[in-house]
Amino acid sequence: MRLSLSTNWFKRETGVEARIDKALELGFGELELGYSTTEEESREYLRLSGRIKIGSVHSFCPVPISAPGGHPELYTLASLNRDARAIAKLHIVRNVEFARTMGADTVVLHAGRVFSYGFFPWSDRVKARRKHGRQMLKTVLPELEELAKKLEESQVTLGLENMPYLEGFPMPEEWPELAQFSKWIKPWFDTGHWRVQECNKWVGPFLESPYSKLEFAGMHLNDVKDFNDDHFAPGGGKVDFKALSAMMKTVPHVVFEPKSHVSEDSLKQGLEIIHDAIS
Repeated sequence: MRLSLSTNWFKRETGVEARIDKALELGFGELELGYSTTEEESREYLRLSGRIKIGSVHSFCPVPISAPGGHPELYTLASLNRDARAIAKLHIVRNVEFARTMGADTVVLHAGRVFSYGFFPWSDRVKARRKHGRQMLKTVLPELEELAKKLEESQVTLGLENMPYLEGFPMPEEWPELAQFSKWIKPWFDTGHWRVQECNKWVGPFLESPYSKLEFAGMHLNDVKDFNDDHFAPGGGKVDFKALSAMMKTVPHVVFEPKSHVSEDSLKQGLEIIHDAIS
């Protein structure tokens, strides 16, 4: 199994070559290009791609020239606005082509949100989210059907990431229809995002859910303490990584995704925890 590191961990001032040197020194076998990657950096990663494999690309990467900065939800495919979906689809196709150029086989995507805000009791918000999620499925499926053709042509998988908030799309219960849709569209599992949802009682234990039986494109190792999407290295929060050892051994990409505030020592400790979990 080859562990991967998200480039979002590195400080902005760290050069691409120094990032690759550090990833290799720490023992990582591949990189995930994060959504903060610039056009200039992407050219450097391509030039140095013989030194380390680029396994996955996190949309929207590289940062579009028109955008003020990187963000995973610059554009949302899960939108009721037709123009918004069209723009998102254009950028997803661009990311798929970029992934193929970089030698990556997976694009990670935050599909969008199903809004359920309002002056309602919390239980009514949950009901509204489920109702609107079914509506969003009908809207998004034709867009995914069109994208699937590009994915198959490029031999690139689109991984739809689970989100830590109630509005995130798709929720686990919405995957049965999606899972039968195309082998090029799969769930991407974020450990910390699930933990946050579990703490909020929107989902149950991961390994007891039908969702855990799906075929995943990959996973982000993101540790959290409880209700916040902290993005600590493993060991910095309360996620039980030992329980996920079987999954880590089978998915194509296992990506450490700590935020840049996480120290190198914490990342090294996280690596030890994961190596111990899978040994």
